[in-house]
Amino acid sequence: MTRLTRLTLRLARNPEAGFPDGSPERGYVVMAPLDADHRLDPALWQASKERCTVHRFSPVAGESAEGVLTHRGSNWRFAWDDDDEGPDEDGWNLAAHRLEPLAYVTITSPLAGSPTGEGGQPLVYQVTEAVKV
Repeated sequence: MTRLTRLTLRLARNPEAGFPDGSPERGYVVMAPLDADHRLDPALWQASKERCTVHRFSPVAGESAEGVLTHRGSNWRFAWDDDDEGPDEDGWNLAAHRLEPLAYVTITSPLAGSPTGEGGQPLVYQVTEAVKV
């Protein structure tokens, strides 16, 4: 069985989006297939994609969501289970990032726009935890 890494991503400083100090109570918990270099691995994902889940957390009612990590070509995204959880969210160049503590990633999130994701903008998140499970 492929070992996954549980990543916690917390909203970093995003002054232009109204979060000048970040928001540690907003973010994602991602079960991710990482290679030895801490990068997302498409082959490992293929072998364990049903276990590659995503949980979006927020203190605002209705912004939390449960979904899956998906991969197509070089694109990685968070796909939500239900329509009312908002549109899928794209990771910006996630395939190139080392996903380890203190690293930063960009996710286009509906948290920055309307509840339907219209007007969503890229937000920066910091990896605050990476635990093999």
